[in-house]
Amino acid sequence: MTRMKSKWLVLFIVFGLILTACGGGSDDAAEEVVAEEPAEELDSPATTAAAAAEPEAPATKVCLVLDIGGLGDQGFNDSAYLGYNMGIDEFGVEGTFLEPDEGGENRGELLNLCAEDGNDLIIGNGFLFDVAMTESATNFPDTNFAITDSVIDPANARGMIFAAEQGSFLVGVAAALTTTTNKIGFIGGVDIPLIHAFEVGFVAGVQAVNPDIEIDIKYASVPPDFSGFNDPVKGKEIALAQYEAGADVIYHAAGGTGIGMFEAAAEVSASTGSKVWGIGVDQDQYLTIGGAIPEVQEFILTSMVKKVEVAVYNAIADTVNGTFTGGPVAEDVESGGIDISYTGGYIDGIKDEIEAYRAKIVSGEIEVPSSR
Repeated sequence: MTRMKSKWLVLFIVFGLILTACGGGSDDAAEEVVAEEPAEELDSPATTAAAAAEPEAPATKVCLVLDIGGLGDQGFNDSAYLGYNMGIDEFGVEGTFLEPDEGGENRGELLNLCAEDGNDLIIGNGFLFDVAMTESATNFPDTNFAITDSVIDPANARGMIFAAEQGSFLVGVAAALTTTTNKIGFIGGVDIPLIHAFEVGFVAGVQAVNPDIEIDIKYASVPPDFSGFNDPVKGKEIALAQYEAGADVIYHAAGGTGIGMFEAAAEVSASTGSKVWGIGVDQDQYLTIGGAIPEVQEFILTSMVKKVEVAVYNAIADTVNGTFTGGPVAEDVESGGIDISYTGGYIDGIKDEIEAYRAKIVSGEIEVPSSR
């Protein structure tokens, strides 16, 4: 008790001195201050120091490196960014996303920058990261790495791969059941094996319905030129030529280049009075490109949906939960990582036929080719 009274006496003196200073040194002001004893005392230890809080565990850090075309491509990169944000929102991870220079030559530099910054998971969005990520993952064996559309050797690297040929088969079925001219087009971004899977899957789907349909296949660029993934002007030029040659449905697997294809569809439909169609890729482009450019939306027949966001989200979840493993992780129509979009309602009338083909793929009755 004596200890408590001493404490209040000290406080009283200090308070009085403060009032004296504030009142210009008036003794009367100090004399009017009345000290009060606390109403009651708690049965507690004399010390008032709070127990030290345990330090919080550092948040998981994730770095996403997009590929050429960057954010806003309404397709592949935006899908990865969507999954990245899903992971950040759900798990409260600390996130960083980076974009390479126009030619993508600094992919390795960006991966190493992420690793040196202490990220727990580093995602390279695209098969073109394979060489750079192999080196980076080897040099940072305690860091998780993930790459889309490729499988690399280091045990700490996950290869997130997709049976794009299966989804391309389904949109090929839709195209074949929609065309009235029996002429269909395909636009690939870059003439490489990855895009060949989209091409041959699409051709197989078209021919499963009607082997007599003509298919005009064009690519926007050939290696080492990868600009074909982000060249809407070239996409429009190719599509205009295909529509003018009689195609009334075109499927693109060309990233941002496909924007030009949809613009061409709108332009040709307006100038000829006969509606032509474009088929999207990666995301539901009726919503993405159609939402960003409303005037092309009514010409987007369907999309082959490649759910990169699911694979990216799963890599983040596994890192947070301590269950991350390297090696290939595959998505297909059976897992739901590959799909066809019915948004817009334009292929609702042929949905039963499309879904019958899906069932045959899942059962193994149809094995869709993935290479030429």
